[in-house]
Amino acid sequence: MKSARAKTPRKPTVKKGSQTNLKDPVGVYCRVRPLGFPDQECCIEVINNTTVQLHTPEGYRLNRNGDYKETQYSFKQVFGTHTTQKELFDVVANPLVNDLIHGKNGLLFTYGVTGSGKTHTMTGSPGEGGLLPRCLDMIFNSIGSFQAKRYVFKSNDRNSMDIQCEVDALLERQKREAMPNPKTSSSKRQVDPEFADMITVQEFCKAEEVDEDSVYGVFVSYIEIYNNYIYDLLEEVPFDPIKPKWNSCSTPMRNTDFVPPQSKLLREDKNHNMYVAGCTEVEVKSTEEAFEVFWRGQKKRRIANTHLNRESSRSHSVFNIKLVQAPLDADGDNVLQEKEQITISQLSLVDLAGSERTNRTRAEGNRLREAGNINQSLMTLRTCMDVLRENQMYGTNKMVPYRDSKLTHLFKNYFDGEGKVRMIVCVNPKAEDYEENLQVMRFAEVTQEVEVARPVDKAICGLTPGRRYRNQPRGPVGNEPLVTDVVLQSFPPLPSCEILDINDEQTLPRLIEALEKRHHLRQMMIDEFNKQSNAFKALLQEFDNAVLSKENHMQGKLNEKEKMISGQKLEIERLEKKNKTLEYKIEILEKTTTIYEEDKRNLQQELETQNQKLQRQFSDKRRLEARLQGMVTETKIKWEKECERRVAAKQLEMQNKLWVKDEKLKQLKAIVTEPKTEKPERPSRERDREKVTQRSVSPSPVPLLFQPDQNAPPIRLRHRRSRSAGDRWVDHKPASNMQTETVMQPHVPHAITVSVANEKALAKCEKYMLTHQELASDGEIETKLIKGDIYKTRGGGQSVQFTDIETLKQESPNGSRKRRSSTVAPAQPDGAESEWTDVETRCSVAVEMRAGSQLGPGYQHHAQPKRKKP
Repeated sequence: MKSARAKTPRKPTVKKGSQTNLKDPVGVYCRVRPLGFPDQECCIEVINNTTVQLHTPEGYRLNRNGDYKETQYSFKQVFGTHTTQKELFDVVANPLVNDLIHGKNGLLFTYGVTGSGKTHTMTGSPGEGGLLPRCLDMIFNSIGSFQAKRYVFKSNDRNSMDIQCEVDALLERQKREAMPNPKTSSSKRQVDPEFADMITVQEFCKAEEVDEDSVYGVFVSYIEIYNNYIYDLLEEVPFDPIKPKWNSCSTPMRNTDFVPPQSKLLREDKNHNMYVAGCTEVEVKSTEEAFEVFWRGQKKRRIANTHLNRESSRSHSVFNIKLVQAPLDADGDNVLQEKEQITISQLSLVDLAGSERTNRTRAEGNRLREAGNINQSLMTLRTCMDVLRENQMYGTNKMVPYRDSKLTHLFKNYFDGEGKVRMIVCVNPKAEDYEENLQVMRFAEVTQEVEVARPVDKAICGLTPGRRYRNQPRGPVGNEPLVTDVVLQSFPPLPSCEILDINDEQTLPRLIEALEKRHHLRQMMIDEFNKQSNAFKALLQEFDNAVLSKENHMQGKLNEKEKMISGQKLEIERLEKKNKTLEYKIEILEKTTTIYEEDKRNLQQELETQNQKLQRQFSDKRRLEARLQGMVTETKIKWEKECERRVAAKQLEMQNKLWVKDEKLKQLKAIVTEPKTEKPERPSRERDREKVTQRSVSPSPVPLLFQPDQNAPPIRLRHRRSRSAGDRWVDHKPASNMQTETVMQPHVPHAITVSVANEKALAKCEKYMLTHQELASDGEIETKLIKGDIYKTRGGGQSVQFTDIETLKQESPNGSRKRRSSTVAPAQPDGAESEWTDVETRCSVAVEMRAGSQLGPGYQHHAQPKRKKP
């Protein structure tokens, strides 16, 4: 027989203005854990039932230079240290279970730092059950008598349910009971004493207005998210003796009965709902059976001992309670085999692992990697909340990063409007957890501003209500008599029917008469009943018509009101969006204005700084102009004097050159016009006695001193001293000067001798002397010593002011040169033949002077004489 299948219901498409446009904020509650020691420092104070206040501990005040700041945070409700599990359940979880029974989804998760009491709040402790066992108890108290038989509903791998008829369910039960190791029935199973105190709830709790014309089935699953991988804690893995068993620490496992489950994948069904593929779903029929399944998976969950918590959860656990309901058929006997009428609702109870700091937990190795993955998934959850809040407040359309973590990806449908979301923030008020609690409070503050669309109400079945008990016989209620008994009592009593004599002719006629009267009375009552029933039918028909007209009238008005309300809601939504957009624009404009004002102030300050800088530069420029003007004037006067001096020197030099040329022409003229009979006598010079072959190309122009006696002792040279020999001098001797062989030579002690004047030498001395050579009118070299004082200039340099000139000149004893006689010259000491015999020989001597030479035309170079022709 084919079984009807039901899929997880998707929120139906509705028009705008319906209930789906209504949004509710995420309900955030706060629970404060009691301190471990009475004298322990506390950093959290409960102000009232909706507000807590954080105090900065003493140690943090000292580290932050006494900065003392108190911050208050508001919640939907705050539960103090003396709150019981029952009070917390009635406020937080009871509405979610009520919605679950009425076909709506719900998500409840605990959030906080490690050791803040999250697992205690969700699971509980012996003698004080938590939210999870109380939710199970309320579910089975509400649907206990309306549960379908086992295996009527059957889960599949597509996040939906298959429904079977009673025959198929019976065959399935018989097949399971015939298995080699059948499980003990829930009615015969004894409760494990390990958790018996947790599920023993003294208070009876039941949902309101449970649909009696439906059957229900409860399925539970238990998964954990460990290191961003999903594991099924209810998966029964068979033991394989061939493959070695290893645990998460890469060491062989001692208990061979347990094999770690394989990680599962997240998938999306055709209705875009996320589910864990291949997850084990167990059908349960009682609170004890459901909690036993949970406890079996709880033993497989990863926990570890850290420095802050002896049993710290190292993974996020998710316990899903799936409630499947299907209506009964028209007779009220069997389940309706229509998959469109099946409704699946789910309540997810999430125990998040606590955020922690590794420097406090002292985690290493696997514990450190686990802490990193836990903090990363919680950070992704916070990022998703921030983006959802920003999209809703400012009308943006940013993508929410659900896929960055398996935790957020699994529950994305809840934040998209698939059910209510509730969060319990658990905090430990001890001072050591101040910074962690501060981050938790900020996350809770952001989460409260996120709004989730309100889920859609379950569609009403079109079958007649009350069909479950319609065909069941019902007896009198209490001591009230039946209607037939009242009618029989109104008839006349029957006479005695006992006939003692065969000839008795009175008993039967009296009995016949009484029966006829009863028949007549019965006929009259039937007629009266028919008349009254017809009248009642007419009245009922009239009442039905009136009610129908009233309903039509009210429905018309209700439609008009709904249209008006829809229009007003649309207008309100439009205005709210516009208001949010304007607020966002105003905020942007305020930020932009603040930025512009800051830029304006910066530009004004920069402008003032530039103005002051320009004023200083203008003042410096004026002072520099005045200084440069003075320097230009001084330099102009100096160079005018220097130009005048140079022009005068140049004129004197040109005049000397002109005079020398005139003298030269006169000498040439005299040589040409002199008679040949007289032979001039060559001047006696020591260099003329040397051989011609030993003479250099350019012999020294300075003549030797005249020595009349060759055997006389040499004359000792004397150096001429300057008149200012006590000061430091710069002795400037150009490289073109010739070394004279005079007895008197200029000598200045402590002098710096240079060939080219430079600033470095001038800076070290106070006096300056220039040695200058030129030809005198008689052809001899005249040496001039030009002296001056060195002064420092205003620009940082040196200038020389000439004060004196000394002259050193060499002359012949007779005062002038005389030509030799034309007679035959005496023999030379070296045996050389005389070259001054006649005019031809005299003209053979050339007077040489290079252009630009500083020696002058008076310096004669003697060449070899021309040979006479034979």
